[in-house]
Amino acid sequence: MNDEMKPWYKSRTVWGALIAIAASLANAAGVEVTTGDEGELTDLLVAAAGTIGGVIAIYGRISARRPVR
Repeated sequence: MNDEMKPWYKSRTVWGALIAIAASLANAAGVEVTTGDEGELTDLLVAAAGTIGGVIAIYGRISARRPVR
């Protein structure tokens, strides 16, 4: 992977856009979501995505049938 590239799930921009869409849908359904809430959700999801990715990588390495060279 190029050093300047990162996975989509580590992008605050992608998460922010997804949360903005979800907030718009929530507002349409009558649930109030503030800009502060959106920012906090973005931070939380970016951190969670990185953590989940790390856990999956460790699990994959432990459960692999072939050794790494």
